[in-house]
Amino acid sequence: MSSTTGAFIAGGIAACGAVTVTHPFETVKIRLQLQGELQSKQEAPRLYRGVTHGVSVILRNEGPSGLFRGIGAAYIYQMILNGCRLGFYEPLRKGVTTAVFKDSNVQSLGVNIFSGAASGVLGAAAGSPFFLVKTRLQSYSPFLPVGTQHGYKNAVDGMAKIWRSEGLVGLYRGVGPAMIRTGFGSSVQLPTYFFAKRRLIRHLGMDEGPTLHLASSACSGVVVCCVMHPPDTVMSRMYNQTGNLYSGVFDCLYKTVRTEGPLAIYKGFFAHLARILPHTILTLSLAEQTNKLVRKFEDRVLPASIKEKI
Repeated sequence: MSSTTGAFIAGGIAACGAVTVTHPFETVKIRLQLQGELQSKQEAPRLYRGVTHGVSVILRNEGPSGLFRGIGAAYIYQMILNGCRLGFYEPLRKGVTTAVFKDSNVQSLGVNIFSGAASGVLGAAAGSPFFLVKTRLQSYSPFLPVGTQHGYKNAVDGMAKIWRSEGLVGLYRGVGPAMIRTGFGSSVQLPTYFFAKRRLIRHLGMDEGPTLHLASSACSGVVVCCVMHPPDTVMSRMYNQTGNLYSGVFDCLYKTVRTEGPLAIYKGFFAHLARILPHTILTLSLAEQTNKLVRKFEDRVLPASIKEKI
C-alpha cells in the first residue's frame, strides 16, 4: 500500500480515467432524473425515453459536446472525491480496527462499512461545489430542456455566478444529500469490492491480476448502484433547483414520491447502472494499477523518513 498522499493521488487519477468513459451516461442519468419533476405521469413529457434514446437524442441535437457538458468540473470532483475515498479508506480502517480489536489486520465488516462511508462523506463535502456546477451544466439543453435551466458558459462561469448571487451557501446547496448519497455508495463500494475479491480468490482460485480486479469491481458496481440511486435522485434535484423548491432532503423525497409515485426515486436507474458499472470497474481496476505505480515511485524517490510523514 502506498502512503496516504500517494493513495489520494492514485485514486484521483484512476477516477479521472473512469469518468472520461462514463460521463455521457451521467448526463443522460441526470436528465432522466429531472424529467417530469413534480409532475404526474399523465402530465410529464417524456423527452428522454431511456439510456440509448437519451444518448442518441443528445448526440443528434447537441453533438458530442452535449454529452460531455461539465466534464471539467467532473474531473476536479472525481480527483477530490475518489482521492479522499480511496486515499483515506485504508488509514481509517486500520485506525478504527486497531482501536477496537488491537490488531490492524482484523477484517470487520462493520469497520469496513464505517471507513468506506466516512471517507466518502469527506470527499463529497469537499467536492460538493464542483458537483453542483457539473449537474447544472449537464441538465442544460437548448433543444430538449428538463428541470431548471441555468445556461452557464462553463464551470468557472457557473461558480462565479453562484458566488455572486448566493455566496458560499449557494455553492454548498445540496451538500446534505450529496454526503448521504456518497456515504451510502462508499459504505458498500470498497467493502463489497474487497469482500468479492477475497471470495473469488478463496472459492474460485483466482490469482491477483486484472481479471480478478475486473470481476470484483463488477460485483461492487451493481451493489453501489442499487444502494445509492434514491439519494442520487434527490441530490440531482436539489442541486439543480433555483430558490427553495425543496427545503431539504426529506422534503424533496416526500414531494417527489407524492407527486410522481414511489418509483420516481429510481428514475434514470439504468442510465446510472450504465455509468456506475464501468465507472466502478475502471476506477477500482485503475486504482490497483496506479497504486502500484505510485508505490514504485515512492520507493525509488522518497526516503523512509518522509514516507512515514505523508
